[in-house]
Amino acid sequence: MCVGRNGRARRVIILHSLKSLLGLRAVLVTGKGGVGKTTVSAALARAAAATGKRVLCTEMYSDAEQGSPLAAALGVPELGDQPVEIAPGIRAAVLSPSLGHHKFLRDVLPMKLLGDAAMRSAAIRRFFSAAPTFPEMGVLYRLLDLVRDKRRDGTFEHELIIVDLPATGHALALAQIPESLLKVIPTGAVADAVREGLAFLRDPEQTGAVVVTLPENLPVSEAIELTHAIHTHQIPLAHVFVNRVPYDPFGPGERELLARVLDGKPPVLGARSLDRIDRARDALARLTREVRAPLSVVQDVWLEGPRLAEEVASLFSMERFA
Repeated sequence: MCVGRNGRARRVIILHSLKSLLGLRAVLVTGKGGVGKTTVSAALARAAAATGKRVLCTEMYSDAEQGSPLAAALGVPELGDQPVEIAPGIRAAVLSPSLGHHKFLRDVLPMKLLGDAAMRSAAIRRFFSAAPTFPEMGVLYRLLDLVRDKRRDGTFEHELIIVDLPATGHALALAQIPESLLKVIPTGAVADAVREGLAFLRDPEQTGAVVVTLPENLPVSEAIELTHAIHTHQIPLAHVFVNRVPYDPFGPGERELLARVLDGKPPVLGARSLDRIDRARDALARLTREVRAPLSVVQDVWLEGPRLAEEVASLFSMERFA
């Protein structure tokens, strides 16, 4: 299976189990734009829900003009600030900074009415939106609020929260910016909220980052840099998906024979495919050497249709979650 911006799916060969993701409270899916991370997010949500988990699938900031990539992957018109059930066991929402700010003020001010009144102030809303680090803090506090949300029987409302991050670097912003904020505001309610958020992001029992990449030199280099940065900021790296890996039907002996046959010959049909297979093999070898995390290979076998995430989820469920 392969997933990407073109709305196609390919068959998956999984090298490591995905079961470990089911034990987490939050999965942060990140990677360079166009590698298929949004469909991976939607597919993981559907596969986890198929095991009986109550799943919340979320995204951060959404460009109103371009629409919501996650909504498209989930097959719904749009996503709002409040979680809405879109399928059995699956809710979806946008992580709104303003709701995080509102919840924070309600938690720290003596009376909830004061928090409500503060958020009705246009000046305060503009400050939270424009001040450096505060939008990210709003997202982090909103995530914590959703993580803490419980049902009447005391169980968590959302057993697993999947966050589709918009692009490389945003996973780091959730940890890097709060770290900077603590240097400026080391004590008080804001600092306490920051420390709670960082503790959650850095707890391998609760949170894991999932990196999605492609089997080419530049995307792999970017993915390796991203995994190193994630490690530097102490966010647990839970899994790596390598997407659009071409199918390799040749054994070592067959590949050597092809190399001898093609040596010195003019370009022939299929030579580019062989080169792509070689590049993918080198990329996978490099990732295996340099990244210490479970690795899933997403093979390049095309399927068309609007049921992309459902098809991917069925393969996840069949091969790894069952």
